[in-house]
Amino acid sequence: MKPIPLPKQKNLRADCAWVIYQILEHGKSSRECLERVQRRHNVRDNAWLQEMSLGVMRRLPILQHWLRGLLDRPLKGNKKVVEHLILLGLYQLHYSRVSSHAAVGETVAAASYLGATSLKGLVNAVLRNFQRESLGDKPIENPIIESGLPKWLFKAIENAYGEDASRVREATNAMAPIWLRVNKQKTSLTAFTAALDNINVAYTTSEEHGDAVILQKREDITALPGFDDGHFAVQDGAAQLAAHYLQVKAGERILDCCAAPGGKTGHIAENTPDVGYLLALDADATRLKRVEENMTRLQHTVDIKQGDATAPDTWWDGELFDRILLDAPCSATGVIRRHPDIRWLRKSSDIDNLAALQRQILDTLWALLKPGGTMLYATCSILPQENTQQIQQFLAQTPDAQLSPVTKTETSERPGRQILPGEQQMDGFYYARLVKSSQ
Repeated sequence: MKPIPLPKQKNLRADCAWVIYQILEHGKSSRECLERVQRRHNVRDNAWLQEMSLGVMRRLPILQHWLRGLLDRPLKGNKKVVEHLILLGLYQLHYSRVSSHAAVGETVAAASYLGATSLKGLVNAVLRNFQRESLGDKPIENPIIESGLPKWLFKAIENAYGEDASRVREATNAMAPIWLRVNKQKTSLTAFTAALDNINVAYTTSEEHGDAVILQKREDITALPGFDDGHFAVQDGAAQLAAHYLQVKAGERILDCCAAPGGKTGHIAENTPDVGYLLALDADATRLKRVEENMTRLQHTVDIKQGDATAPDTWWDGELFDRILLDAPCSATGVIRRHPDIRWLRKSSDIDNLAALQRQILDTLWALLKPGGTMLYATCSILPQENTQQIQQFLAQTPDAQLSPVTKTETSERPGRQILPGEQQMDGFYYARLVKSSQ
């Protein structure tokens, strides 16, 4: 399908429909699309654009189910974007705080900005019929549609978690809280929370996370006290465990592989300011710019390199590492609540390909680890193929690799810690710590 350019003239709903269209028809990420349209709008409208577009991603199967019953036939070609505009209208009518009058009237008007003035009557009729027939109040008896997930992921969660699958799906669809990590090289948790108290920002703290603050509602992060001075970073609680589990000591050589956007790199630097050498490696040059920006704001000095983890000859200096953090490329199924477009960008076939890449990187980086050294394997996935099964296979086929449990309940048959979405308010994440035999 030929891409449709961003509407020449800005319009809130037309721009939002364009974002939805780019994600679903062209496989673009929400972050990439939203960044383009948000340059045209103010802060308040940008929040609306994010809430509405990601809301449609969360409820897409239900919205499409309603749409199929309201349209005589699918729209094609350049008119296809109007279907995405209607999906937005349906979401506003049933799930948002937008008034019915505005949801219908403004959505109809937006068709003109998408070059579809002739379809304004169709948009109006579909939305009015949805209201007239009270479709939103009628039960949907298909559990897959009701779950808001693609069929393959619904079944994957069912197979992996059995009786707990419904709870995992529910948490996957929930809104994720914003976690902050206090940079203890610049301030303290006590001082930072006092600064939040002074401006009446509501938050909680976490027993398991000594450097963390969890915001109770959405805030303008850049306006919080100490942002410009690097007093904190945005980082989910599950990701904050990486630096703790890696157990870096003074003077050691550390590799943070697949490091972008640099949250874990920064935390390692904060926990061990006298680290010997810390290398942040990533294959994506664009994402590495964010690592540089974050390290500059947090005032950390680390080595940042672009490189393919499977081809160390292009970036490695030949000296073995004491510890390696491998935040492996993965399905990101553990962070869908934070990035709901992921569920529509991933396919079932991706999982086997990702598992193969993970194993290739594991094998390659293991050779770069000193005898007696530690590797921490991490993913933001909740699928066993990428996590427990991956580590089981690696341990079985790597004689000098031993499991170093991060929890008391781990066994060689069930290695690592699988964090599920919503657990202690965290994202879904997996960790397994491995030690290389010194013999």
